[in-house]
Amino acid sequence: MSLLEQIKTSKDIKQLSRKELKLLAGDIRERIIDVVSKNGGHLASSLGAVELTLAIHTVFDLPKDTLIWDVGHQSYAHKLITGRNDVFDSLRQYKGISGFSKIKESPYDGFTVGHSSTSISAGLGVCYAKYLSQDKSDVISVIGDGSLTAGLAYEGLSQTGDLKRNLIVILNDNEMSISHNVRALSSFLSRTFSAKSFQSMRNQFGAFLKSLPKIGDDVYNIAKRSEESFKTFITPGMLFEAFNFDYFGPIDGHNLDHLIDILKNIKNPKDPVLLHVTTVKGKGYEPAEKNPVYFHGVGSFVVDTGESNNTSNGVPSYTQVFGSQMVKLAKTNEKIVAVTAAMPEGTGLIEFSKQYPDRFFDVGIAEQHAVTFSAGLASRGLKPVVAIYSTFLQRAFDQILHDVCIDAHPVVFAIDRGGIVGEDGPTHHGLFDYSYLRCMPNMTIMAPKDENELARMLVTAFNHNGPVAIRYPRGTGMGVQIEDHPRPLEMGKAQVINEGDDLLIIAIGKSVCEALKANKSLKDRDINATIINARFVKPLDTDLIIEYALKIKKIIIVEDHVLDGGFGSAVLEMLTDNDVTGFSLKRIGIKNEFVEHGPQDVLRRDYGIDSTAIVNAALKLHGNTIE
Repeated sequence: MSLLEQIKTSKDIKQLSRKELKLLAGDIRERIIDVVSKNGGHLASSLGAVELTLAIHTVFDLPKDTLIWDVGHQSYAHKLITGRNDVFDSLRQYKGISGFSKIKESPYDGFTVGHSSTSISAGLGVCYAKYLSQDKSDVISVIGDGSLTAGLAYEGLSQTGDLKRNLIVILNDNEMSISHNVRALSSFLSRTFSAKSFQSMRNQFGAFLKSLPKIGDDVYNIAKRSEESFKTFITPGMLFEAFNFDYFGPIDGHNLDHLIDILKNIKNPKDPVLLHVTTVKGKGYEPAEKNPVYFHGVGSFVVDTGESNNTSNGVPSYTQVFGSQMVKLAKTNEKIVAVTAAMPEGTGLIEFSKQYPDRFFDVGIAEQHAVTFSAGLASRGLKPVVAIYSTFLQRAFDQILHDVCIDAHPVVFAIDRGGIVGEDGPTHHGLFDYSYLRCMPNMTIMAPKDENELARMLVTAFNHNGPVAIRYPRGTGMGVQIEDHPRPLEMGKAQVINEGDDLLIIAIGKSVCEALKANKSLKDRDINATIINARFVKPLDTDLIIEYALKIKKIIIVEDHVLDGGFGSAVLEMLTDNDVTGFSLKRIGIKNEFVEHGPQDVLRRDYGIDSTAIVNAALKLHGNTIE
């Protein structure tokens, strides 16, 4: 039995010697690599945090003490030593354990997370709640250096320092978030001096001062008293001390002995403490150390080589289509610029960044800034494209409404990962964008049924003098040919892609594909459907939809989105406002609930938004027995 198999709870960690802890770190890495190679997941981040995890569990009394991971993608080692090793094979699998920290999953998970930069604010809230209930246990927030590019982290630091609560913040500094960190803060955090080099410099300088005639000893003593100030100046401590934190570090985040010793020293602090540890992303697995960006969030792979198990069918993903079209369009339009929030790879903008470095901006994990920055660019005649995942664009709601829409600045929002995303679960599904964008005046919202339509929508967006959101799903396209010179769409015009007298199906985006699949089954049952590819959530093609709703009284509206305030709501509101009555209508979408993690096809089936759900809704409208 391996050491890891003997660990059932965090308390078992405390019984191990430091030598055994180091052996356990190896077992943990092997287990993580083995499972992630099959299931996919966030590999590099978790491998880099193994020793830090073990040190925290050795020193603190979890779960009485509260541990909060920022984002949570580095928490796999934490899961393995808190009673989840036996179910770790189900990581990110349908009905298995989450890839992030989750309160409902384990009492050891101090907060449910998935988005960046929340750990300090949440930790302060937990810390102050404990203070009010006279609970003197510790609260530890572990945050990566990438997460410190978001303003929320500084809001948390500021109030923590102001309240002088005893929060322990551990900065896990690996000089990366998802992609390589950008901006001044990254450079500041990288200003670290090794203990050896600092010691050598100090000794040489001290010898020089002492050699000065008459005043040497006095000057040396003054310099000695200034040493701590000097260390603070040349390390990031100056920043955190300004927030009233006691700063310690930087220390080697893979040296278990040092980690345990310093954590013991800072345990039960009276004031806020920040411990700065430096780690290597992907530590212990050479392919991940060499390519931490790829292994940040990876699919299944061959352990021996690190090569992907996924075989390409030759059909590009929507992300790839967006990226290639951006490069193509930027060649003939010098006003096009691209903005992303720490995800140039994930949003398909790497090639654009290489070809047009002066027109590409990675602002770090700062979605709010990305949007307002883009509004500023647009106000002076540029055509900025803000490429952000749907789930992360939620963080910039006010900036879209206030800074973009009020003056109708021509900012294009390329919203990747719209709809069901998959194994990352409820924190990452893009199921709310129609609702939060549809209510904004001046906003146009489009969703393509295939990759050629995505290309056409980009051209349409650049031709429009106002804000436009283009929302597209994760995964490969339909395999259709993309026009050499994509034509713009007529604003607000839908497309009829099948004619039938028995049923009207109005679909948007990814759901058009499901409607087409359903239509084949319906024809076998002598139900002939008209299928409308809406293309636009806003503005709707009012004339076309009303024309068919007056002719065909059985209607199904399909969307890969929550029903509340979504596309179906928009159609219903429009029909009501135009006094169209006498129809039977079924809306298909996600109910008012969060969708768990799992394969996209399985989730669409179980949450009732796939072709089978459309067929069953049609049969019910026609009084037939459902499948």
